[in-house]
Amino acid sequence: MKIICIGRNYAKHAKEMNAEIPTTPMFFMKPDIALLRPGTPFFYPKFSKDIHFECELVVKINRVGKNIAEKFAHKYYSEIGLGIDFTARDLQQTCKKNGHPWEIAKAFEGSAPISKEFIPKEELDLDNLSFTLKQNGKLVQEGNTTDMIFKIDSLIAYISQFMTLKKGDLIYTGTPEGVGPIAIGDELVGEIGDRELFNVKIK
Repeated sequence: MKIICIGRNYAKHAKEMNAEIPTTPMFFMKPDIALLRPGTPFFYPKFSKDIHFECELVVKINRVGKNIAEKFAHKYYSEIGLGIDFTARDLQQTCKKNGHPWEIAKAFEGSAPISKEFIPKEELDLDNLSFTLKQNGKLVQEGNTTDMIFKIDSLIAYISQFMTLKKGDLIYTGTPEGVGPIAIGDELVGEIGDRELFNVKIK
């Protein structure tokens, strides 16, 4: 199982990070140990003092495919979930400064909380799908697929040029603006519509 994460897929998030808007999808990988199962708390690691949340829609691949044409990409997933791409922002900034890869800031254990359930895509309007993240009851992120630079089918087609997608692979599709730091004692709740899909406690 692979965890494939898309970077800078919302223009306003790219802007808040003082980064250029990409002309082709950017992606990086997280290992399977990064997946934080539903109901499991996130323990703040000692190696960072600035962990940020990034809430994202997650696509679960349901069949094997390579070099998938965009017009056929919709056949390779049937469910949509929600997750968080936790980022050690202090480590990421050091990596950027030194021209190093970002894995140390993105791929650490527990850095990819995932939904307790996935919703059949037939129940959703993927062209106008909203999702939210609340931190201790306060709305901090609100995204919609209308604001994606690269849509889901386009992402699947692009990624599959470089690697075979397999059943169970997860694509974290990018985060909207509003990312911010977490602290011990926080509670993060992610929702699609009025459905709570994850509740992560920080310890």
